[in-house]
Amino acid sequence: NQGDVAIDGKSLRNQPAPHVGYVPQLETVDWNFPVTVEQVVLMGRVRRDGWLPWHSRAAKREAHAVLERLEIDHLAGRHIRNLSGGQQQRVFLARALIAQPELLVLDEPTSGVDMRTAENVLHLLADLNRQGITILMTTHDLNSAAAHVPWVVCINRRVIAEGAPEDVFTDAVLSETYQGEMMVIRHDGMIIVHQKPHHHTHRDILPDPVPGHPAPRTAARSPDPAEAPVTTEVPHAVAG
Repeated sequence: NQGDVAIDGKSLRNQPAPHVGYVPQLETVDWNFPVTVEQVVLMGRVRRDGWLPWHSRAAKREAHAVLERLEIDHLAGRHIRNLSGGQQQRVFLARALIAQPELLVLDEPTSGVDMRTAENVLHLLADLNRQGITILMTTHDLNSAAAHVPWVVCINRRVIAEGAPEDVFTDAVLSETYQGEMMVIRHDGMIIVHQKPHHHTHRDILPDPVPGHPAPRTAARSPDPAEAPVTTEVPHAVAG
């Protein structure tokens, strides 16, 4: 109940809704809702048209123009749940773009899609940014962010650091942000981030020796595979 949100220096308190487009996480969408790609995109015009039971020919032409811009116009009549993750992401981008936003807000746009699709989405966002749309997104995909995003803000309850990835992505900053040991590798102009594995040494805990009896030997045992430290491979960041 405290604080204020401002866009372009103007408070949103008691102000008309700004030109902001929003793209949700794919995991939050109800894919069983009976709606086509075209209908999803036209939902983005509600701010301009209101809740009408029909759409004008002009509105449909605009929807198809946006879909064509994102190279998915051929999917207009398909049910949204029958698309791939990358296609679904583009549909929701189209819904946001038809509202003609000045600011585009995305919640984890690369979550739930494969690496190639994630790269395509980030390249598309970069193109939109060059066309004059401000892009604001949340992400935990640090390697993709390092390769594609010009400015980052690391947040954990508060702002830990902000700036260009090459300045902000350090062991210290990311370890504080994620509350774990993070390692940043710099190679040939690329930034690669991964979490350091935890190594544990296990030994049996034996009872104290009984007076008058020899102390028991320390029992050695092979490590349980389930207890072995897990090492994750470092994904390769692709320079944009």
